[in-house]
Amino acid sequence: MHSRPAAGAALALLSAVTFATSGTFARSLIDAGWSAGSAVIARVGIAALVLAIPALLSLRGRWAVLRSNATAIGLFGLLGVALAQVCFFNAVRYLPVGVALLLEYLGIILVVGWMWVRHGQRPRRLTVAGSVAALAGLAFVLDLAGTADFHPVGVLWGLGAAIGLAGYFVLAGRVDPRLPSVALASGGMAVGAAVLLLVGLTGLLPLHATFGEVTFAGQPTSWLLPIAGLSLVAAVIAYLAGIAGTRILGPRLSSFVGLTEVLFAVLIAWLFLNELPTGWQLFGGAMIIAGVALVRLDELRGTPAVSAPVSTEPELVLAGR
Repeated sequence: MHSRPAAGAALALLSAVTFATSGTFARSLIDAGWSAGSAVIARVGIAALVLAIPALLSLRGRWAVLRSNATAIGLFGLLGVALAQVCFFNAVRYLPVGVALLLEYLGIILVVGWMWVRHGQRPRRLTVAGSVAALAGLAFVLDLAGTADFHPVGVLWGLGAAIGLAGYFVLAGRVDPRLPSVALASGGMAVGAAVLLLVGLTGLLPLHATFGEVTFAGQPTSWLLPIAGLSLVAAVIAYLAGIAGTRILGPRLSSFVGLTEVLFAVLIAWLFLNELPTGWQLFGGAMIIAGVALVRLDELRGTPAVSAPVSTEPELVLAGR
């Protein structure tokens, strides 16, 4: 149907918008005394429980598929969930949310390099041009030229998030096509939460939280508000919209549509913090759209040349994670 691409794009954009709220919600918790590990455990643990029912329903009569993919789900939880999110939330402690997201999205470039070096899949010119345009657009959106300070520890955490995001893309693209996407998402988040909790109990990962008032959007509020936002808006809704959108658009285009998450993060800061985007940031948003269009054109011209081999059931692609 002609409406399906439009519906897929709308769902992918909804996923990007909801994921874009994660940094804002997490910042309010971290500023109130929460550790990054505690914020991630709360986010993915609650989201895993909410998605558990649809995940179990999707696996009815296919428990052997779950058992045969236990290793893949475990790696997905370690890299795509635990590593990516802990590193991102720690980066937010030292860097503006948008800058941390830009560093994390370098994971897309790492995927291109990995597939080229490891599998000999050299990207075509339009894909390269689209990648460069989209990432250059992100630089304008973040107004990097006007950023006064980069904390080296924050940059390292951001690069760690990029490695986690790259692992997510590679693993999601090579997963067993019989494994439902919602089962991968719920299982991966459950593994990520469990691993982080175990590491925290050993003392290697700081785990501390406060349960009083926090400051969100400049207003005092209960700690339950950002927790609900992180788990239900920035995880459950974002994941489900991403699943539905990716089934229509395919994983590669969805991953580049996900780049708009940073643009939406800037707009959310404008709405909640009254930070009006500059002309350069608006120009950067146009470059992101142009980059997505180039990637889409490359898909129409031939088979994918960047992402890992795509399964018959397109997998969930997200960001920010």
